[in-house]
This record gives sequence, C-alpha cells and structure tokens, in this order.
Amino acid sequence: MLRSMKDMEDYAIGATDGLIGRVKDYYFDDEAWVIRYLVVQTEDTSPRRKVLISPIGIGQPNWSEKILPVSLTRAQIQSSPDIDTDKPVSRQHEMGYLGYYGYGTYWGGGGLWGAGIYPDELQAGLQNEVSNIDARHQGDDVHLRSGNEIMRYYVHASDGDLGHVQGLIVDEKTWAIRYIIVNTSNWWLGHEVIIAPEWIDDVDWAESHVSIDLTRQAIKDSPPYDPKRSLSREQETGIHAHYGRTGYWPREAKHPAVQSRL
Repeated sequence: MLRSMKDMEDYAIGATDGLIGRVKDYYFDDEAWVIRYLVVQTEDTSPRRKVLISPIGIGQPNWSEKILPVSLTRAQIQSSPDIDTDKPVSRQHEMGYLGYYGYGTYWGGGGLWGAGIYPDELQAGLQNEVSNIDARHQGDDVHLRSGNEIMRYYVHASDGDLGHVQGLIVDEKTWAIRYIIVNTSNWWLGHEVIIAPEWIDDVDWAESHVSIDLTRQAIKDSPPYDPKRSLSREQETGIHAHYGRTGYWPREAKHPAVQSRL
C-alpha cells in the first residue's frame, strides 16, 4: 500500500520497552529514491536528542495509533551514534550507525536494499554482513536528502513552471518513493498532481529546482489525484498509461524476494 510521508509526521516510535520519540524528518536517497532513515526526536529521555531510525528495523506499523514499532530497546536507541541534522550524513556516519545495530549495508547489490527489495532483508544475520564494511567505503559519495528540505522545491515542466513539491508517496513495504506530489496552485488553482521519480529529467539541488520531462498540458490532462483517498493500483495504471510509461510493479513482481512473500 502507498502512504504519504506527510501523514507520518509526528508518528511515535515504539521500542520494545515503550515509546521513545516522534518522527520529525527523514532522509531519502536521491539516486534510488528510497527512504533510508527517519529522523526521530527522543522524548522523556535525558538528554533529548535526534537519532536515526532505519526502515531495516521497523516492523508492521500501527496506522490507527500512529506508531512505528522497532525491534530495538529504548536504551539502544538513546545510545546510538550522534547525528548533526545541520550537516550532511557521511558514509562514515552511516557505517557507524549500521555497525552499531548490526545491520547490513543498503548500497551495492543492485536492489533497493542491497541485493534485495525489502529493508528487513538487511537485519542481522541476513545478506550483506557488517563485517564486510571497511575503510574503502568511508569516502563514498552519499546521496541523502532531507524530506523537509525538498518540500520547498519548485517543479518545472518541459514548457514552463508547474508548481512546488507538496509531498512524497511511499510504498509501505519497501519504503521506495513512488510519486512526488506537486501542488500546481500557482498555475492550475486548487489541484495536486503526482509525478514518478523516473520521469524527472534533472534535479538542481543547489537551486532547489526539479525538472520534469513532461508538458504542462499533458500533466493537466492526466487522471485526477485526490490526496484524501488512497491511491489504488487501477489509478496508478491509468496514470502510467496516460503518459505512455511502464509501471514499476511488473518489474518488481519478478524479484525473488517478492515471489517468496506471495
């Protein structure tokens, strides 16, 4: 099922021994377009601090109570490596974080998460062993971006301004970003449209601009998107067909990890 990341703002993180804090931001991978970490503000702890929580350790969310359960204790989370949210997250910091929890690395392997498609495949004892992480990766380029920051980005169609980023729609199983929600109110009053990351022509991170390889009229003529309703596969199929694009689901359905969970 697809979820808006905006709906997850202030979701509580449920450790194995109680609530630990709330979601305040998230980091996504600007190459793979996958949520890599949630930024959580700890509560009822001393000192209060911001920590990273990876989807690798998140279990089945309690959507009705707005709780994301994790297979970690409050003490483990409170003692996790420090993060300065005002600075880019380095590969070395990621290595320290993943090593602390005993997770495998998500980079490399050709899948969304290592060689796989689901984050829990990288829990301790599965795929990429942490022992394989070494100094060669400390200088790797990291492609993590703040979800809060991208909310102010302007979006341009191939023939003019379109609007600005309103939100991101994420697959709750893989944490892949399936669509960018674009608010077109400056051009087309009162409407929101969704654009798949695969249709992005370029992102100018320095200038906060996203360029889409589609015309404004083609976007205006696309099937309507209602942010108050869950996005169905039928709607997704219609949107992709409108643009003459292939959906992501046939490709991922062939992945061995998907087949094993059917």
